[in-house]
Amino acid sequence: MEIQFYCPRWGSEHISWELFLEQVKAAGYNGVEYAVGNATATEEIDRVCNLAEKYKLKLIAQCYDTGEANFSRHTDLYCRWFEKIKPYPWVKINSQTGRDLFSFDQNRELVACASGFTKDTGLQVVHETHRNKFLFAAHIAKDCLEKIPDMKITFDVSHWVCVGESFLEDQPHATTLAIDRTEHLHARVGYSQGPQVPDPRIKEWSAAVAAHLNWWDAIVNRKKTESGVLTIAPEFGPYPYMVQAPDTGKPLADQWEVNQYMMELLRKRYA
Repeated sequence: MEIQFYCPRWGSEHISWELFLEQVKAAGYNGVEYAVGNATATEEIDRVCNLAEKYKLKLIAQCYDTGEANFSRHTDLYCRWFEKIKPYPWVKINSQTGRDLFSFDQNRELVACASGFTKDTGLQVVHETHRNKFLFAAHIAKDCLEKIPDMKITFDVSHWVCVGESFLEDQPHATTLAIDRTEHLHARVGYSQGPQVPDPRIKEWSAAVAAHLNWWDAIVNRKKTESGVLTIAPEFGPYPYMVQAPDTGKPLADQWEVNQYMMELLRKRYA
């Protein structure tokens, strides 16, 4: 088993791609998770891919902004997104698939679109456990995973912790099934009232960190019995994920430093 670490572009949009990739390379990441929007021009994707090749960094494409509530328009946007990204050398695709307000059959239709892309290209699509999307809660995701046995996921359990207002102690079957299907991991720590603790480095959040490490350890232990690569993106985000001081608007912690801390913690833990 190999573990690769991917830095999120999210939160660093204020600096140029070239400077960002220089920093990513210097920090020791293997690549970048790149949120490609429906409106992202192919010229930008070309430029990012060329720069990533220059710095010898890999890319995971993230589908994130198909939030359309009308299912027909949503489906059209989603499937056209896959056509747009098809020519590029991604490691895999991380998809925030569907909507919590769609029926299971509607969301399964979107998964089928992603599966068609995988069949055409050989690139794996992993479906993210994210609020507002179709895998938004542990009990819902369990039902979907049971009904779609070949579906793989991006496990961002911080969202489930927030939705369930707990560390999911009473939903072990859901988390076990998710662990068995995980091929990409978002290493962000949530708590009962939010998807991101203010700073995982301080002792007040040690219980939340420990709960997430238990899930992540189980994924790594499973992957050790298999060949292939586990990709991990430390994905602590900027405001409004990152709490700010209300009087100054300054973040309580530095996003880049927190993600660097998380990568180094996991790299040492799983060495």
